[in-house]
Amino acid sequence: MTHFGPTGKCVEIEKDIEEFLAEVSEAGTLFTQGVKAYLNTYMASFKSFLLQTVETERSADELRRTIEEKLYGQTLIPESRGDVLRLIENMDSLLGQYKGTLWQLRIEQPEIDEIFWEDFNTLVKFVVASVEAVTQSIRAFFQNREEVKEQMQKVSYWETEADKASTRLQMAIFRREGMHLSHRMQLRDFVRQVDHIADQAEDVADSLAIYVIKRAL
Repeated sequence: MTHFGPTGKCVEIEKDIEEFLAEVSEAGTLFTQGVKAYLNTYMASFKSFLLQTVETERSADELRRTIEEKLYGQTLIPESRGDVLRLIENMDSLLGQYKGTLWQLRIEQPEIDEIFWEDFNTLVKFVVASVEAVTQSIRAFFQNREEVKEQMQKVSYWETEADKASTRLQMAIFRREGMHLSHRMQLRDFVRQVDHIADQAEDVADSLAIYVIKRAL
């Protein structure tokens, strides 16, 4: 990373940011594995992935607080530290969405027919891809600004694909015969909750686009 300059303190905080972003990527992997385990009724594995996600989110929270303390306590990059902190906080919120969605599965334990599994896994794949794309966008913001636009375009692409997958899945749920309305609505709400993660990732990318313009002025 070169955005903060060559000083020792800046190199240290750059390392913290990279570790934080790595935690977000790891959470995406755990989320994907957790949903797959739930669908296949591997409940012991599902609980393990949930607990690992909780631990990852805790570690990311600690890194976020460390980054905040260093930026303000050591008066680093005063002209842009607010933007940097908002990016970190927004990404931390995305990680929290991963954790919250897995917890929702754990609490409600909805019955998901095998006919929906492929569509659920596809939706999760697109959602996680959108979050990973915004993660890469932020990396590029600090490392190579020329790559930011390309990565942000990927966020938009995957968010659109997630919306399409969400719509297909909701239509399939409401066209499936023999399901109670309450069951349909429970699954619909879960689909929307997963899809919302991609929406939030796109919001982060939109904010990042503004920060890039500000830094170019």
